[in-house]
Amino acid sequence: MKTTFSHIGLAKLCGWFGITRQAYYENTWKAINIENTHYLIINQVKKIREKHPRLGTRKLFDMLQSFFTEHQIKLGRDGLFNLLYTNHLLVRKRKRKVRTTNSYHRFRKYPNLIREFVPTASNQLWVSDITYWKIADKYLYISFITDVYSHKIVGYHLAKTLKTIESIKAVKMALTGLKVKPKQLIHHSDRGIQYCSNTYVKLLQDYNIKISMTENGDPLENAIAERINGIIKEGSSLK
Repeated sequence: MKTTFSHIGLAKLCGWFGITRQAYYENTWKAINIENTHYLIINQVKKIREKHPRLGTRKLFDMLQSFFTEHQIKLGRDGLFNLLYTNHLLVRKRKRKVRTTNSYHRFRKYPNLIREFVPTASNQLWVSDITYWKIADKYLYISFITDVYSHKIVGYHLAKTLKTIESIKAVKMALTGLKVKPKQLIHHSDRGIQYCSNTYVKLLQDYNIKISMTENGDPLENAIAERINGIIKEGSSLK
């Protein structure tokens, strides 16, 4: 007769896996509490979105502070962003009148290397993007590079054009901050002509940096860069 887990005592099972029964119960209750907390937050977000369907994560976070206090919930803005992303509750950006990405070009496009990748330290994954500010009747474009683990913008450059050289200045700034050539660093971006250009690609390859790109044009494939993009635009008082 085959032995099944249902016929084995909890003490014996815990012994097999090298844990105590107390640790087992503590971890089980911790998982349940996290799941319940996420359920509460998601429900509250849905209630707020009924009245404010286009409300972004930053403003949602501010509105949820009293709710967090009432339910003794500790969650930062990045944690809220990740929770909304996991549950498909991020607000998609409306179509922009200004296009910063031109993916119709002759240069090689690289596959997405980060679908299952989770960095465990700085300088393992950088994401790049370009956004814009409108000042009077003119536009300024900012190229920026964010370290996913630390959430720090490690490189940026403000320019009047979308020329490749402007994005290269941002990545050069990021590379200047490296003390040694990285061994496991991935550079992730969209398929814009700036990132696919021979000059940009060669610069990354000279530093042994792996190249990763979005594959279907969905902004959520480059979620970290899109979040920074939104913060830059929402936080800017330039008009």
